[in-house]
Amino acid sequence: MKAENWKKKRAYTQADLDQAVAILEEIKAGTALNVAQRAHPKPDGGGFIPKHALVAVYTQMVESGTWPEDEALLAKIRMKPTRTLSGVTTVTVLTRYHPCPGECIFCPQEDRLPKSYLSEEPGAKRGVENNFDPYLQVSNRIRALEAVGHPTDKIELLILGGSFSVYPRDYQTWFVQRCFDAMNTDDPAHPAVSDTLAEAQLHNVHAAHRNVGLVIETRPDLVNRAALARYRELGVTKVQMGAQSLDDQILALNQRGHTAQETLAATALLRAGGFKIVLHWMPNLLGATPDSDREDFTRLWGEGTYAPDEIKIYPCQLLEGTKLYQYWQQGDYQPYSEATLLDLIAEIKTTVPRYCRINRIIRDIPSTYVVEGNKNTSLRQDIHKEMQRRGTRCECVRCREIRKKQVNAEGVSLHDLVYHPVHAEEHFLSYDTPDDHLAGFLRLSFPEDTQVTGLEDLSEAAIIREVHVYGQSLELGEERAGIAQHSGMGTRLIEHAEALARQKGYQKMAVIAAVGTRAYYASRGYQMGALYMVKSLT
Repeated sequence: MKAENWKKKRAYTQADLDQAVAILEEIKAGTALNVAQRAHPKPDGGGFIPKHALVAVYTQMVESGTWPEDEALLAKIRMKPTRTLSGVTTVTVLTRYHPCPGECIFCPQEDRLPKSYLSEEPGAKRGVENNFDPYLQVSNRIRALEAVGHPTDKIELLILGGSFSVYPRDYQTWFVQRCFDAMNTDDPAHPAVSDTLAEAQLHNVHAAHRNVGLVIETRPDLVNRAALARYRELGVTKVQMGAQSLDDQILALNQRGHTAQETLAATALLRAGGFKIVLHWMPNLLGATPDSDREDFTRLWGEGTYAPDEIKIYPCQLLEGTKLYQYWQQGDYQPYSEATLLDLIAEIKTTVPRYCRINRIIRDIPSTYVVEGNKNTSLRQDIHKEMQRRGTRCECVRCREIRKKQVNAEGVSLHDLVYHPVHAEEHFLSYDTPDDHLAGFLRLSFPEDTQVTGLEDLSEAAIIREVHVYGQSLELGEERAGIAQHSGMGTRLIEHAEALARQKGYQKMAVIAAVGTRAYYASRGYQMGALYMVKSLT
C-alpha cells in the first residue's frame, strides 16, 4: 500500500505522515518500536501510528528512492513476522458449501459453510467476506500481507473446506485455476485470466507470486490410487487428513465412518506418491479418557506406523447444535478442563519425533462458540510455559526451526534420521546448528511400492518429498548475511539425497515439485515428466 493510499483510506493527515517518518527515523537509530510510537503520537490525539501505516510509509520511502532498503528496519515494524519465518508465506482459502460424506458427532454445520467450519474463524471469515471466490480470496490476502510488510513471492496455498475430493471435478479445476490466476497477477488493475488450469500453472513457474506448495484436505477413506494422479494434476503437494483417533472403537462412537486401518493405508499411498502428510488428531472425543488419549498418541509413531510429516492436535470442542452436544446434555460426555488438556499435551508433546512438525494445538474457534471445557485460544503458549516449568522439551520441527536466529551455513552439521513408516524407508536429512536449531531439511523416501498406478514418473524411483530451508521469507534471488535461505543448503541436501539413492541402487530420483519450484529443480538437472520432475542418477 502506497503512503498516499494509506493516507486516503485511513483519513490520516500530512502531520500523521510526518510522525510516521519520525518514528521510522528513531527506530533506525536504535529506539524500540513502542518507545518511538509513544514519543510521536498522532497529532490529533487519536492514539499511535499503527504498524501497517509504518510499513506503508517505509515502502513509499524506498520506492521513491528517498531511503535505501533496510531489512533490519522492516523486520522491526513487520506485523506478525512469524507468519513467514518458516520461509514461505501461507495463503488460506475456503471452498463453498458442499455436502460432506461424514456424519461426525462433533462437527458443526452453518448455513453456506463447509461442514465443521464456523463463520467467525479467521480463515472462514475471509471466505465469507469474499463470497468464497477463490480469485478474490487469494488476491485480497496477498495484498493484505504485502501491506504489513510480508514478502509474497513464495506462496503455500492452503485450500480448506473439508473433503476436497468429493467436490465436483469441474469445481476443483476451476477453483485451483482461479487461485493460480490470482497468484499470477502482479497488478490488481490487470488481473491474469487463463483459459485452462495447465496454462495457469505454466504461467506460475515464473510468476510474481510463485506457488511453492498446494495443500488440500480430505478423509482417509477417500484416498485411493486414482485420487493420487488427480491431486498431482491439480498441483497438490501436501494432503491433510482427519485421523482424529487411531482406536476403531472411538472412531465408531464418534461416527467417523472410517477405520484406523484405512487411515494407515491412506498414509502409505500418499507417501508412495511423494505427498507430504498432515494428520489431525483429536483428544477428548466421546469415549476417550486422558489415559486412552496418551496410549492412542503412541500409535502414530514407530516401525510400520503412520509417522506423519506434520500433525495438528485439535482437542475436541463442545459446540452447540452438534450431536455431541446432545450427548453432553444427557450426561454422557464431559469435556476435559483446561488444566487436564494442558497436562496431557505438555506430556505427549515431548514424544513427537524430530521429523514431525506440530502445526497447531487448537483450532481458531472463538471461545464464544465453546459451551464447556477449554476456552483458552492461546493454549499452545501456556503449554510451552508449563514445559519450561517442568524442564521438558519438544523436539518437533516447529520447535527447532531457526526462525530469527542467524546461521553460518558452514557451521551447520548434516544429520540423517532414518525411520520406517508403513511400506517405506524414510530419511529426514537435516542441517542443524551447534545449539540444535534446524536450518534446513529434506524428506527422502524409499517406498516399497515403486509402481504406483497412474504415476509412471515414480516407476523405480526414489522420491524427494520436501526440501525446506528456513529463515524469514526472502524475495526470490535475494541473499542476506546470516539467512539460511539461498545459502546453498538446499542444493547440498539434494546432492546428499541423490548419493543415498544411488547407494540403494535407484536409477532415478523423482521430486513432487510444486508449480512454482519447477525452475529451481530444473536448474539442478531435473526435467518435467507427466506429473513429477525426474532426474537420472546413472
